[in-house]
Amino acid sequence: MAGSALRRLMAEYKQLTLNPPEGILAGPVNEENFFEWEALITGPEGTCFEGGVFPTKLTFPPDYPLSPPKMQFTCDMFHPNIYADGRVCISILHAPGDDPMGYESSAERWSPVQSVEKILLSVVSMLAEPNDESGANVDAAKMWRENREEFNQVAESIVRKTLGIPDNV
Repeated sequence: MAGSALRRLMAEYKQLTLNPPEGILAGPVNEENFFEWEALITGPEGTCFEGGVFPTKLTFPPDYPLSPPKMQFTCDMFHPNIYADGRVCISILHAPGDDPMGYESSAERWSPVQSVEKILLSVVSMLAEPNDESGANVDAAKMWRENREEFNQVAESIVRKTLGIPDNV
């Protein structure tokens, strides 16, 4: 199984290098291990995350693409769909099949036709438009709903931090 996963990951990496999505760089941490990737995601234009450069890591299971990878931001993030430890919580990264909680349809969840590129584009979309109904970070979801101005200030502080700009500038 790991052999077919490796071939698939190599093919996806080649595709990402030939035709990279705008604002995203991604690839294996090193060529010895295609199951651990790094990605840099640029904050989407017109959002409170605009201008930030957010590092992430993706960890692929040996049975990829039958099972989804895990994705985690490796910088501070404050977002309704990102846990405090940086783990990303979006439907496309949830195991295939029916949602035991009945919240997501199986069509929204992982399937082998998904790809690294689709995951990364979904995360960019998630940054732009959080799902505050399914909060991985309850405090961020509540602030997003009830005090958008404060949420934007926190996000802008994180953007400055990703760029190495002191917060008091």
